[in-house]
Amino acid sequence: MRRMREEPEGKLPGARESAFLIRRMAREDLPAVMELEKASFTNPWSMELLQRELSHDWSIIFLLEEPTEEAGRRLLGISIFWIVHDEVHVLNVATAPVHRRRGVGRALMDATLAEGRSRKCSLATLEVRKSNEAAITLYKSLGFRPVGVRPNYYVDEGQSAEDAIVMVLDF
Repeated sequence: MRRMREEPEGKLPGARESAFLIRRMAREDLPAVMELEKASFTNPWSMELLQRELSHDWSIIFLLEEPTEEAGRRLLGISIFWIVHDEVHVLNVATAPVHRRRGVGRALMDATLAEGRSRKCSLATLEVRKSNEAAITLYKSLGFRPVGVRPNYYVDEGQSAEDAIVMVLDF
């Protein structure tokens, strides 16, 4: 497996210019990422699962941040994906609830897909909740198309299961 060459912070191959900074996650980012996960999902990823993803060569976690007036950075979103052979498989895209509708998800997906293209991938795949119309609209605008359904894919504690739509993008 090829390694990603180091890019200047906030600059990923093929990523569009914006005020957002996109970089790979490091272990010291775990507390902030856990906060974002808890704010974004009923069933967030666990600390252990995130740590495991950081240890796999095929797993990449991008963070999207914006500069703050205090010369720091604020975490707005994350993208977790795998590069396996010639495929990008998107596992998780999350935007902090207070920063939705600002292009965070699109910027993360653009960077994720650019990474796949730079590694000569031929397709990207993902699953999305059938009820997540905003995400489905975003993915379709990026060229993804629905190819199937995974029945009862999302099981939330104390609630009924929900189907996932499987979507594919050919590069």
